[in-house]
Amino acid sequence: MKKVITYGTFDILHTGHINLLRRAKKYGDYLIVAISTDTFNAKKGKQAYYTFEQRKLILEAIQYVDEVIPEQTWDQKRKDIEKYHIDVFVMGDDWKGKFDDLQELCEVIYLPRTIGISTTKIKKDLTKPTHE
Repeated sequence: MKKVITYGTFDILHTGHINLLRRAKKYGDYLIVAISTDTFNAKKGKQAYYTFEQRKLILEAIQYVDEVIPEQTWDQKRKDIEKYHIDVFVMGDDWKGKFDDLQELCEVIYLPRTIGISTTKIKKDLTKPTHE
């Protein structure tokens, strides 16, 4: 069985997330999604709208996702690849080059982001004044 892993916060789920998960799953038979814990997000200076447990529940309901694990540190990727016997590591291309060192353990693929959508954009759009 070919195993794939990807990482992210996956807050305020949108079509860009679904596209990433769908395309990542095509690289293997089993997709593991590591999502940042609330504590790790705080260390990164990020705050998710949904808690870790809520985001985990949402991701587990997506047909492309086989398993959801916590991401607690930047350095755990190498350990996860070894622990879960990962064949393919997938990230959005905004991370291009950042994880090339993992190529000694598995294939590393950077997928193009979905144009026009991001959690940051959604949050920004929601704070814009509306016109009635």
